[in-house]
Amino acid sequence: MALPAKLQNDIKQFQRLQQELGAVQQQRLQIELKVREVSHTLEELKTVPETAVVYRPIGGLLVRAKDRKEVEDLLTEEKETAEVRLKAAERQENHLKERYTSMQQELTQALQAAGVQPQGAPDGA
Repeated sequence: MALPAKLQNDIKQFQRLQQELGAVQQQRLQIELKVREVSHTLEELKTVPETAVVYRPIGGLLVRAKDRKEVEDLLTEEKETAEVRLKAAERQENHLKERYTSMQQELTQALQAAGVQPQGAPDGA
């Protein structure tokens, strides 16, 4: 049975939404990993003596820092930036999840009205 054009279009939009949600979830996980990594580095840096030689990254190079405080400041700023990006990604993910759930319910109802059994639904047999 052929589906109406609007329903086919809605299914394509739903699939794009699934892909977008997956991409945002992946991005959020990467940002979370970055926050944990920087937090761990800051904790480790606290155990290093003030007089120790510390390096900081500049592009692909490691350059000797003036002091430990310089690296702590850079890492703290990096962590704060990552936390802001994480909050934005979480908001976007939550918004997409809401749209996903709503669209999923609408599609299920439209498919049932068209006499099509949605995937994953029991067929009553």
